[in-house]
Amino acid sequence: MEKGKSVGWQQLPDGFPWFEGEGKFSLPAYSEFMPPPRLGYSPLGERDHFLFSEENKYGWNISELEEELEVKPGIKHIALQIMHNIVKLGKKQTEYHIAGHGGQNLVNNPYWPEELAQHAGTLDHERFVSFLPLALSRTQDDKGRVRWTLFGGSEQGPEKVFWKSFYSSPENELPAEKFSEFISNLLSNVYNEKANSTAKLLSTGFRILPYQTDIQLPSWTGAYLVNDSSPFDKVRYLLTFKPFSLLPDVVKQLYFSGKLVLLPFPGSLVFWGMPTYKKLQKELPLAMQIPLLKLVARNSGHEGMRVPQAGWIHEPHPDLKATDFHKDLVHETYHRTHRWQRIHRHEDELTQQPRLARLIKVLFSTDLETMGLYDKPMAKNCQLWTKEFDLLIDGTRATRKEIIKTEATLSKGGLFGYRFYFPPMQVGIHEIYWHRPVVAYMSNNNDIEILPETPLGYITAYRTDVIDLSQPLELWPNLLKRKPFLGAIQYFNSKHDHFSHQTAFNIINLFDTWQMLGKQPLTSEFARHLIRNNKHHSLEQWIDALAEKCSDEKVLQEIQTEIKKILEPQDSPVLLPDAITYSETATRIFEENWWNDIFYLAHGQFTNKDNADCVADDVTLNQLTHRHRDLEKLGDYLIERHRKAISDAGMEGKAFCGETPFEWRTDFIFDAFGGWRHNQEGSTYERNILVIIPGKNRNEAVVMGDHYDTAYMEDIYDKDRGGSGARLSAAGADDNYSATSTLLQAAPVFLKLAREGKLERDIWLIHLTGEEFPSDCLGARHFCKALIEKNMKLKLDNENSIDLSGTKIAGVFVMDMIGHNRDNDRDIFQISPGKSVQSLKIAHQAHLANLIWNTQTHAWNAGEERKGCSHGLRSADGKQIPVIAKHISLTGEVRTHYDPHSSIYNTDGQIFSDIGAPVVLFMENYDLHRSGYHDTKDTMENIDLDYGSALAAICIETVARVASQPMES
Repeated sequence: MEKGKSVGWQQLPDGFPWFEGEGKFSLPAYSEFMPPPRLGYSPLGERDHFLFSEENKYGWNISELEEELEVKPGIKHIALQIMHNIVKLGKKQTEYHIAGHGGQNLVNNPYWPEELAQHAGTLDHERFVSFLPLALSRTQDDKGRVRWTLFGGSEQGPEKVFWKSFYSSPENELPAEKFSEFISNLLSNVYNEKANSTAKLLSTGFRILPYQTDIQLPSWTGAYLVNDSSPFDKVRYLLTFKPFSLLPDVVKQLYFSGKLVLLPFPGSLVFWGMPTYKKLQKELPLAMQIPLLKLVARNSGHEGMRVPQAGWIHEPHPDLKATDFHKDLVHETYHRTHRWQRIHRHEDELTQQPRLARLIKVLFSTDLETMGLYDKPMAKNCQLWTKEFDLLIDGTRATRKEIIKTEATLSKGGLFGYRFYFPPMQVGIHEIYWHRPVVAYMSNNNDIEILPETPLGYITAYRTDVIDLSQPLELWPNLLKRKPFLGAIQYFNSKHDHFSHQTAFNIINLFDTWQMLGKQPLTSEFARHLIRNNKHHSLEQWIDALAEKCSDEKVLQEIQTEIKKILEPQDSPVLLPDAITYSETATRIFEENWWNDIFYLAHGQFTNKDNADCVADDVTLNQLTHRHRDLEKLGDYLIERHRKAISDAGMEGKAFCGETPFEWRTDFIFDAFGGWRHNQEGSTYERNILVIIPGKNRNEAVVMGDHYDTAYMEDIYDKDRGGSGARLSAAGADDNYSATSTLLQAAPVFLKLAREGKLERDIWLIHLTGEEFPSDCLGARHFCKALIEKNMKLKLDNENSIDLSGTKIAGVFVMDMIGHNRDNDRDIFQISPGKSVQSLKIAHQAHLANLIWNTQTHAWNAGEERKGCSHGLRSADGKQIPVIAKHISLTGEVRTHYDPHSSIYNTDGQIFSDIGAPVVLFMENYDLHRSGYHDTKDTMENIDLDYGSALAAICIETVARVASQPMES
């Protein structure tokens, strides 16, 4: 952390390292609790220099993509829905969405007293101008997408948010002109009043009546200020957030007569005066966000902002009469989603494959039929309260006991309010909200309009341990307006792109990568692998073809020029380093060993290989060949293989293989899962298998990992596909023994390098357990938790262990499904880095390893062994190893977070990325819709030996390169 006095965002990491120590850092399954995105300072990462800049200690940078593609369209969509209800209230039309059951939200509401309610619908001059302060933050979903999300109305209240908008730090006011420009723009658009200066505003009768005495108004507001005792006969426009019931009688009468306009419309403030939610706020500090949220329909954030679902549940009860609640406010089903859905990340999952379920079951049920193959109860991401607005559960903080108690309460029947609550972004122990005012009104044509260029609000950071609304750390949004980024978004048509904004993402990805890599020129080869375009086109062809998609010639020329500036000159010589490991891996014996190990792991003695095995339902038990889990026996086999490799290399006492044992613990009771149940009974435990290969610096390690469990087969389970409902483990040839076999082949290669003193840092080979559902990245979560808490230990036997807690992770390479060459898009694989700068740097090493391999295939294929060989063929029966084929060149697409086809979210790699570890996923060119994934066909018939062994070799070379690089000074 920076030394000296901390101000602004520098205070956010105060308390680091708060996460060190046993039990300090929670990492539950994302399917049971979707955690907050950790930004700015991640537990294992450095400061995010994009988010925070030294030049602006109180600034929070908002990227062009966030503002233009998420926030702006999202605000418009949200504001229209809210304003629709505000106008209805003001016109005394149907108002139950705001009023609540029996009108309870408006009873004793100071912003909607009876005297105002009686005039509703009669105020012809009312234009319903609303200053709606929205509480926004970024959340993560089950596809790994981090997007701006509506939490509701600002819990800080409309007056504070409005006036904080005219500051840039706690003491620095924006110029008075910013305020006069905004008010002038408002009056001009809404009332056709022309006043573009302070003097003209005063002459039009614009004044300000403050309400809360604890809010500091900018000094230049003094010219406009009035108080309750002031004469109001010359006031035409009164800006006030004072409840209507507390306004001077003269102001009320002038308003009713149409001689005075209240800004904002007093009815638009009712959300902050509801006694119901004020009561709930005593137990749930952010409860005042909820009334506004309930007016907006759920949205995935596919185009715009994410909106979680909120509403009421009605569970039938004899004592609850139908007149006690309004049926239109009850929303008791939920569209379930999960990360294994076969849809792309750029698609809206809420419009596809609808899977509606009763809300009470969605929240609490662990019944096998309710959960299906990929669902878990969601109570941890939900807040619930009674009809009387007493809190039942705040899911993010709920214990198992509280979850069970709440489920029992709902099962007795009644009316209950809820909102799904996916935690806001966090920096350290602070959760972050952006309070942004939205200004809307009704036009002369009775259309709802959103005023452009409105104040941007401010940002609050609350400590997560005790949320104190009165003492937040304050920051201010800083909208970035970099010309190439804005130009790419605003002027390039994506009509013929494969996914929305593909061209803009390509352009931005190049500039972003260039900046993250220290503004060093990008090679054309690397740049070409960063963009998604016709694979037969060169980078130069892509740059030229931008003209076909740009609507502005000047912008086109500027962007083409800027792209060429960040590239190395075309005539620069391509100098590739020497290969480190290909002499060991570009061989027929490597291919045969790789194939044979996959065959044995997939089709040998190991059958029940999901962590939940065996599931205690009759249909499953009746189809099993035996009723015990084979992961224990498989783990023993992997340890034996690695220990033999260590012995054969003469590295005993220097290299080690053992286990990192742990227990499968959850907040829910999954007693139908045999593996989970045996963990609770103490008859078994979970474990990662870890190999330590020594380098010169024992304080750093490069990690290479797989997962050695397999998934349940969808076609066996799914009754709509002819299945029986049984949960049977897949053979797992591709997912994921193509990777497990690679680790087995890698061990002797790395041991040899270690023996020869060629490794600058350690290499850890880790077989992770529990990646598949229902354990859901169990091994990766335990491994990451141990890294963060600094209590990593390798158990060698019952008496001996090695303390690894002081080791820094220099890079993590996760392999998941690397053995299948996609039929309709061949010879491509993905190099998918996490979100950190260091992740991108080690992805570049993977790119180099790929280029070295491709360059050398020509010489290898000219040799005696491969001369005249053709492309490889799959085994017809999966038993016979394919004949020798020529080495193939592969295209490793570097799929950053801009690329919706990056699959890192669907793997253990997501967990590493989220904690800030430098990570890269190696995966085949994954086809969502092919057979051979999570089904009966994940067998040797779908393994491509030439493709998979080449990709395995590239993975090994990459790890060797990162482990062999000299230490940074």
